[in-house]
Amino acid sequence: MARKGHPETPDGRYFVAKSRLWRKTNPGLDAATRRAEVKSLMQARRAVGQAQTPEAETEARAAVDAAKRALGERGPVWWQDGAPDEGGKHPQNSSYASWWQTLPPEARAAGES
Repeated sequence: MARKGHPETPDGRYFVAKSRLWRKTNPGLDAATRRAEVKSLMQARRAVGQAQTPEAETEARAAVDAAKRALGERGPVWWQDGAPDEGGKHPQNSSYASWWQTLPPEARAAGES
């Protein structure tokens, strides 16, 4: 199980939440880079919530996107085996379908929340 009890795919590329595959952070990032980008992401998310104008919100959302790309959660995949990005799919509708079916019901339920 991944952080917060969400199921994690056997290859460590995704966790399942809200019935969707979500790409995990690139495990190849060094700790300092990861910390800096997570900090940038949190600041950008706060800025989205505090935006007073549509322009400020657009700018903050762009900063969120940039941080997520730097973390490897969006954009080009961080793995090298040629497997496609399946983020956003329900596990049942992905190459992880057989794994999903073998999970105990409580694990699948955790991935649906």
